[in-house]
Amino acid sequence: MFYRPSDGHGLPHDPFKAIVSPRPIGWISTRSSSGAINLAPYSFFNALSVDPYLVWFSADAEKDSVVFARETGEFAVNLVGEKLARQMNATSVDAPRGISEFGYAGLETASSRLIAVPHVAGAPAVLECRLTEIVEPKGLDGRWAGVFVVIGEVVGIHIDDAMLTAGLFDQKKAGNVARLGYMDYLSTSETFQMRRPRWKEET
Repeated sequence: MFYRPSDGHGLPHDPFKAIVSPRPIGWISTRSSSGAINLAPYSFFNALSVDPYLVWFSADAEKDSVVFARETGEFAVNLVGEKLARQMNATSVDAPRGISEFGYAGLETASSRLIAVPHVAGAPAVLECRLTEIVEPKGLDGRWAGVFVVIGEVVGIHIDDAMLTAGLFDQKKAGNVARLGYMDYLSTSETFQMRRPRWKEET
């Protein structure tokens, strides 16, 4: 089949998010200027670069994560391991501003080293970030897409030592959870390796 998004897909459910998958989950913790704590998962999240380390998450409204990151200039990304998947999902609740999702999901907080934002105790890895910019992207027609893309530089990284195997971060041990389409998720239980080929001139 082929369809133009502007014309609709004619399927029972929109396939776009299922096609663009798996997507890493940005489990974002933030603190407001008044000290309120927020924790929420974002399925539009990824890394941008390694020099410097830049990450981003996209929110489809000016949610607490966006507001708090703008106020304090800081946020943390908590890696969702398989053991934390249900609690991550619990933090997606649309709670009133000022209600801590940490408490709602039964999660403990841990202090960060370089930022004032707490992170999820027991997360396999955590990225401490400082805000670099908030982008409001537009479509071809010039209209705002209705999303806020929050970009931050990673200034500190926590790794649970138990997740290291021969000096490598073991994604199978961590059980990295990714978002698929619809209500589906994926955990990393099997991996395979492929080396990038080197170009060889034919002789």
